[in-house]
Amino acid sequence: MRRVPGPCARWGDQDADFIREVLDMVGDKWSVLIIGTLAEGPIRYSDLTAAIPGISQRMLTLTLKHLRRSGLVTRTAYAEVPPRVEYALPPLGASLLDTVLALAAWSADHQAEIRHHQATFDATTARND
Repeated sequence: MRRVPGPCARWGDQDADFIREVLDMVGDKWSVLIIGTLAEGPIRYSDLTAAIPGISQRMLTLTLKHLRRSGLVTRTAYAEVPPRVEYALPPLGASLLDTVLALAAWSADHQAEIRHHQATFDATTARND
């Protein structure tokens, strides 16, 4: 039997499938930004929209629904006029916060270097095609 190195060698096929599913959900650009935005406490839908540049209402709604389904975000509706809905991080979502913020910080810290590599790759690839 061949042994494959790397993190996937630690888990069986069923675990690996679930891990990919979770990483796909929480690694999504909008999920990272939503979870990071909720770090300071409950926030209204309209405030989430304003706090996350470039997110459409549709994408915000879909991403919040996926995060709620997995227990990473909660939704509380208040019976007021006008109605008020707030989103927050429950303990499970909060446990992911450090990882998500570290990933976002890493992206910001390495932006110039990554852009440089992308531009070099694109220029080299364009000449070779």
